[in-house]
Amino acid sequence: MSNSTPSTANGNDSRKYKGDRSPCGPSRVLHVRKVPIEVSEAEVISLGVPFGKVTNLLMLKGKNQAFIEMASEEAAITMVNYYTAATPHIRNQPVYIQYSNHRELKTDNLPNQGRAQAALQAVNAVHSGNMTLSGSASGSDGTLMPGQSPVLRIIVENLFYPVSLEVLHQIFSKFGTVLKIITFTKNNQFQALLQYADPINAHHAKVTLDGQNIYNACCTLRVEFSKLTSLNVKYNNDKSRDFTRLDLPSGDGQPTLDPAMSAAFGAPGIISSPYAGAAGFAPAIGFPQAPGLSMQTMPGALGPLVPTSAVAGRMAIHGMAPTAVHSVLLVSNLNPESITPHSLFILFGVYGDVHRVKILFNKKENALVQMADATQAQLAMSHLNGQRLHGKVIRVTISKHQTVQLPREGQEDQGLTKDFSGSPLHRFKKPGSKNFQNIFPPSATLHLSNIPPSITDDILKDLFASSGYTVKAFKFFQKDRKMALIQLGSVEEAIQALIDLHNHDLGENHHLRVSFSKSTI
Repeated sequence: MSNSTPSTANGNDSRKYKGDRSPCGPSRVLHVRKVPIEVSEAEVISLGVPFGKVTNLLMLKGKNQAFIEMASEEAAITMVNYYTAATPHIRNQPVYIQYSNHRELKTDNLPNQGRAQAALQAVNAVHSGNMTLSGSASGSDGTLMPGQSPVLRIIVENLFYPVSLEVLHQIFSKFGTVLKIITFTKNNQFQALLQYADPINAHHAKVTLDGQNIYNACCTLRVEFSKLTSLNVKYNNDKSRDFTRLDLPSGDGQPTLDPAMSAAFGAPGIISSPYAGAAGFAPAIGFPQAPGLSMQTMPGALGPLVPTSAVAGRMAIHGMAPTAVHSVLLVSNLNPESITPHSLFILFGVYGDVHRVKILFNKKENALVQMADATQAQLAMSHLNGQRLHGKVIRVTISKHQTVQLPREGQEDQGLTKDFSGSPLHRFKKPGSKNFQNIFPPSATLHLSNIPPSITDDILKDLFASSGYTVKAFKFFQKDRKMALIQLGSVEEAIQALIDLHNHDLGENHHLRVSFSKSTI
């Protein structure tokens, strides 16, 4: 990274700005490269403001460069650490920041400095005004409202696609500098705490993003202020990150929360991620914008924040281990007496479209399940790993295989490998289908739909009872008798009943649809 600085318009001063050619040690003067030509002084200053007072600025627009002087070296170090991990963007262009070998900027007798000084005064005045109410954010009229924190609590509902720390960072950094993120699962919901440099950024993000979908018709954001005013991050990995501290360990175990933070979660001291351990994510620090994941400009933030076309590339974010990109699952500890490719197709089909299933010829307690894409594989793994099937606790992990091979012509297979890619039973063929919003972990209560008018509750209860299941409760939906809930004796029974009775022919050209319910009766 060369840091050579061109001479300024005033020839006498050119020597002051020469010679930044090799990476320098820390300095409170920072050199900014690749600055878009139309950029304003205030936009460049805003890069430094979250980290402390900006004391001087030199714009070299013709060379697409600028120099920012911070009030302290500590502020400059924090800023460089942060922007090394998360490349800043001005007007959608990446800009690059490194230390200058100047200790300070001497700009007194340079021409065209009036605008820079005016911009500095304006930005610093606004910022010192913002910070007088510690932990506050702006109200709708631009005034500051006490008690609003720079920390947001984010819940992702309808989690059809896994949402990574990187995706959250990318979406929320559109509203300001994100310093820290911690992700965790609580009450079966994926949640995050995210700390901005400034409460005003948190306020704007909350107002704009609350209720928006990250992807089409799913992954809905619920955003509120946290009671915490700062986060303490101990590890930089795929579940937690402090962008101001690149020196943190990746920490092999789960990040433990300090007592104040666990109290704020109302959670025990350990936070678990839906994909803990099994996903094979590498701890990633530097992540550029993922291809195709650029957020749409959002006047009212309508529609998905990440276009669904980008979902194809959503797992290929820089820094993740290649295992995370595969769509094939290895399912182990199956009951070889009872398992068939069709039963795995139906069960895994609750969480995505299953293309192929292969029960291993020599080890029939193991099977490979190929999902339509890597995200559906993650989703199925997070919901089905550790569930009981045919009396055994099954294990689901990402396989090293990228596809399931079909047997060659004439090869003996005993019907252990099946291709389901053209099946009419796929639940997620239609983009924006309601099925995307109704994905829940296995539960003892099943949601039944597509029930013809002539079918009574007794007929449905008998259907389940005669198949060997304990029916504990049953009720039709009041507004729509095409749907009902049925509660069985256990989660294991419900899993088995879903496999047996999904697509069961009820007559009148109606086939029963069965899925897991989030409600109980």
